[in-house]
Amino acid sequence: MTGSFWWDLLIGIAVALVVAWLALIVALVLVRPRGGLLREALRLLPDVLRLIRRLAADPALPRGVRVRLGLLLVYLAMPIDLIPDFIPVLGHADDAILVTAVLRGVVRRAGLEAVRAHWPGTDDGFAAAARLAGIRTTAG
Repeated sequence: MTGSFWWDLLIGIAVALVVAWLALIVALVLVRPRGGLLREALRLLPDVLRLIRRLAADPALPRGVRVRLGLLLVYLAMPIDLIPDFIPVLGHADDAILVTAVLRGVVRRAGLEAVRAHWPGTDDGFAAAARLAGIRTTAG
């Protein structure tokens, strides 16, 4: 490209980072909760954060689940978001979308019973969180 190895390397890294960032934005848009579920996710966020912390500290859960939860907690603690806050709707919702996506995977991998045992909120809140995760809480 430029004839210089270092410039080519720098340009390649920059392009790879932009492509990875765009892929993450597309993934966030695809797993975005539909309808009023996003509002529920924002309302439930304090209970869900306590749930994530409790699940991440539970040695009985699979290691992969705890690693995902730990990485999610690190992301939530970072001041930098994947989608800047000035972007309408998705800018402020990226944390809720990521929490929802990770929660779906954790519930599917660790089981509803494990999540229910660590849930810090009300039964109604748990039912809403289960809806966000796409998991039925009753048979039928």
